[in-house]
Amino acid sequence: MSLSPLYNLTKLKSFNGSGNEIYAEEDDYNQSPKFQLEFLNLKGHGQGGGAFSKLLYHQVSLKYMDLTNIQMKGEFPNWLIENNTYLQELHLENCSFSGPFLLPKNSHVDLSLLSISMNYFEGQIPSEIGDHLPGLEILLMSDNGLNGSIPSSLGNISSLQVLDLSNNNLQGKILGWIGNMSSLHFLDLSGNNFSGSLPYRFNTSSKLRYVYLSRNKLQGPITMAFDDSFEIIQLDLSHNNLTGRIPEWIGELSNLRVLLLSYNNFEGEIPIQLCKLDQLTLIDLSHNYLSGIDFSCNNFTGEIPTGIGNLTMIKVLNLSHNSLTGPIPPTFSNLKDIESLDLSYNKLDGEIPPRLTELFFLEFFSVAHNNLSGKTPARVAQFATFEESCYKDNPFLCGQPLSKVCGAAMPPSPTPTLTTNKDNSGFMDMDVFYVTFGVAYIMVLLVIGAVLYINPYWRRAWFYFIEVSINNCYYFLVDNLPILSKFGFS
Repeated sequence: MSLSPLYNLTKLKSFNGSGNEIYAEEDDYNQSPKFQLEFLNLKGHGQGGGAFSKLLYHQVSLKYMDLTNIQMKGEFPNWLIENNTYLQELHLENCSFSGPFLLPKNSHVDLSLLSISMNYFEGQIPSEIGDHLPGLEILLMSDNGLNGSIPSSLGNISSLQVLDLSNNNLQGKILGWIGNMSSLHFLDLSGNNFSGSLPYRFNTSSKLRYVYLSRNKLQGPITMAFDDSFEIIQLDLSHNNLTGRIPEWIGELSNLRVLLLSYNNFEGEIPIQLCKLDQLTLIDLSHNYLSGIDFSCNNFTGEIPTGIGNLTMIKVLNLSHNSLTGPIPPTFSNLKDIESLDLSYNKLDGEIPPRLTELFFLEFFSVAHNNLSGKTPARVAQFATFEESCYKDNPFLCGQPLSKVCGAAMPPSPTPTLTTNKDNSGFMDMDVFYVTFGVAYIMVLLVIGAVLYINPYWRRAWFYFIEVSINNCYYFLVDNLPILSKFGFS
């Protein structure tokens, strides 16, 4: 579509052309619009940045503009923000912009949303961004080529709620620039080159809900702390070089639903405080050096994640007394250093993976009180020491040390015979007889009722039959009552 037919609409304030294929024509370059737009949405896909630039260069009253997926190309049009001093939202995602990200010369207090994600911006984030755009609430700059450190002035934007700088080449430490963001709700710094240790305390307000710091080069222990006023919902620190133990304060995040700590160097036992996280729906602790997991006596449901088999350094795993279902993951055979494995008192089914016999350091093993089936593991190595109690109350398990032999034929059922015993009324099941008789009796009554309701002839005959029968019974009693009284019946 060409935008030039709109240029003479002098009173045009709002134009929504989203969801279309927009391409510039030659005429678009030679005309100037006679309107001043406040709302412009061309979100879609198309070409012709030069024509759009000419259109936008004459606009000074814009409050909202969305050019997502329009291939503008070239450098960032900082004049667009300078000309439109009332601009509140600017969406320029996937517009093929390149070069540095340029700020307007003067402060712009009204701009609350700026999204320039999925472009080709390079260079550093301007150091004055917090001073020039102090009213930002949402800043999205992900999936670019930005480098350098995060400017400290960004911490001066006290109104900022969402900050997404993921998938860039940013580096340095995550310092106290975040400390003054009292309104921060969403923080995503994943996919960069941040190094050093985590800050001791974010010092933000309790509004912070989502924290993503994965795929960086963060090191050292988790020293940061959230007090119980925080309501973190998702915490992702995976794919870093974090060390030490998992801190116990994570168990105080009562609203936590997603906890991702995989691909780090954590060691020691998983703190029992994690069992307090009753809202947790996803936890990933794989690819670490953890030596013990005790999640027993909780309300965990669903299948056991196969990823637990990647915790090759684990020594103790206790998932007993839950409501776990599904099979025992075959990946458990990778737990070469495990010494204790307790899966009892669940609802597990399927067969016990035979390769568990390769766990040569296993000293304690229990799958009792489940719904497992098939044959017990071969009585070799350490599995030769496990007694019947390790497998009991699995009705479909067979093999040693259980008394049930695999493949044994079931004893034949006794042939029913007739007997005159007073306690046995015969080979017929009387409960079944009574139920069958009752159902048949009710069906007969319903059929008779249906026939009488549908056929008036039979209905009149039926009532005549009932009347005759009543009269006959009456006269029979009247005629025979004197005779019966002679024999003592009254």
